[in-house]
Formats: sequence, structure tokens, C-alpha cells
Amino acid sequence: MPRIVTVTLNPTVDLSSDTETVRPVRKVRTRNERFDPGGGGINVARVVAKLGGDVEAVYLAGGEIGTLLDRLLADQGIARHRIPIAGQTRVGYIVHEQSTGLEYRFVPEGPHVTAADCEACRAALASRRADYLVCSGSLPGGAPADTYARIADLAVRTGAKFVLDSSGEGLRATLETDSVYLVKPSLGELEQYVGRRLTPDQAAQEAARIVDRGMAEIVAVTLGTDGAILAGRGEVLRLPAIPVRVTSAVGAGDSFLAAMIWALSEGRTTSDAFRLGVAAGAAAAMTPGTELCRAEDVHALYEEAFGR
Repeated sequence: MPRIVTVTLNPTVDLSSDTETVRPVRKVRTRNERFDPGGGGINVARVVAKLGGDVEAVYLAGGEIGTLLDRLLADQGIARHRIPIAGQTRVGYIVHEQSTGLEYRFVPEGPHVTAADCEACRAALASRRADYLVCSGSLPGGAPADTYARIADLAVRTGAKFVLDSSGEGLRATLETDSVYLVKPSLGELEQYVGRRLTPDQAAQEAARIVDRGMAEIVAVTLGTDGAILAGRGEVLRLPAIPVRVTSAVGAGDSFLAAMIWALSEGRTTSDAFRLGVAAGAAAAMTPGTELCRAEDVHALYEEAFGR
């Protein structure tokens, strides 16, 4: 039985590359092409596996790109369960412009799915027993707004702690279930949820309010270069970002969440898991394109910033 199961309803194959200058009309020649399996839950699974965790990725995928996604996961040694759909899995494209250091990210909407596709995913999860069930990523077009909420209820019935990293109606509907153990919005996603702009101090207040209302036991808010916030029963912590040389911001939030869940599954305290998450987010920023974080960087940054 995997200790951690991740769910990705709108995965992607991510292509990243470098070019000297991005310009319109004329051909832009690229190099250092890299293909990686992507999407929130899949990224979480990749990082948990890098850290040595026992994880399985469950995901919807279709078409030739879905087959490629499955092979890429196999190449990385990720245990997986693919649920086929009619539509073609999306391809994301990230270009690093070397002359400026800027990064351009092109993110397609992805295929529409049906309620039956989502129910097939839920049925697959019903046969699994895990310590943590993680739903991460956007809801694809066609998915009912309560899709994650129904999976959260299932997690509670099967004895798993439910973790959510999503936005919009998927976030709102799921928080109303009172079945969420941990929710990890970015600052922008939290602002969308509450309907207004937030300072970091206000974000901490809103995170604590979600906990006080019983909508989640733990709320972790990623603030990008301003660090992160952790709210739990009776405590709110804030940590600054660990200063590193930034190569790419891709996957920093997913790496943060994965490291937190892995640490919790290993029996570490919530506050210590939070520190490891901050280290993993910084480690992801150090790597190019869609590589995500490296385990040795995560542990080195953790020891440097928080070691005693």
C-alpha cells in the first residue's frame, strides 16, 4: 500500500528549452530540450519519490500525449495508475530566454473530461488505502465543481488524510466539506478565494480563519519570494524564503507541498514539515525548467537555514 497517493485530473507533458532571445514573427531556435511529466499531483509524486517516499500517481490521460506521459513516469520510476479519457493530454511549453533571464510559460487549457471520467478516477481511488491522498492541480473543463469534494469524502471514509492544492470552485467546494486535512493555496489563490487583495499579514489572518472555521486542520500559504505561512490550531508561523540563485520558478509550489507531505508521512512535526517544504520550494527554484527540486539540495538548504 503506498503511503501517499496523488491525483491529477489535468496532467501535462512539459517541454522546456533555452533560447537566446524570444522575438515575434521570425523563427526562434531553441536548445537543451527536456520533456517531463507534469501537472500538480504528478509533480508532487515525482518529488516524494525523489525524497524516498512511497507514492503512487493516479491520473486522467488520453491520446498519444497520454501514452508519452505514462512512459515518462515509468522512466522516472513512479508507480502509476492511468485512467484513459477520450481527449488529448495537453503539452505545456516553457522557454528560458538567456539574454534576459526571463522565463516564458505557455499553459494550454487541456482536454474536456466528463463526469464519468471523474467517477472512474474516484472508483480507482476507492480500492486504495493510503495515509495521505493528495489532489493537486486545476479542475479540467467538464469536471463537476464538487469533484475534489467527493474525493475528499472518500478519503475520510478510507482513513486517509486529504490534502488539496487547487483554486477556484474546486477549492471553494472542497473546503465546504470539512474533510480537508491540509490545504495549500498560493497567495493569489487565497486572494481569489476571499475576493480581495491581501498583504502577507492579512493572508495569515485568512489562513487562521479557515482553520478556526473547521474547514481544514492545516493551511499552508506560499508567498513566492516572500516565503510561506502555516496556520494550525492555536498557531500561525511565517518563514521567509531561503535566498538562492533562481533559475526557474516552475514547480516550486508542488515541491513545497510534496516535501511537507513526505515529512508528515515520516512522522515529523507539522512545523518541521513546513520548514522542509520551504527548503524544497527554494531547491526547485535552483533547477532549470521542469526538473523540480533535487533531494540533496532540499536537505542541504534545510540544514543551512534551520539546522540546529
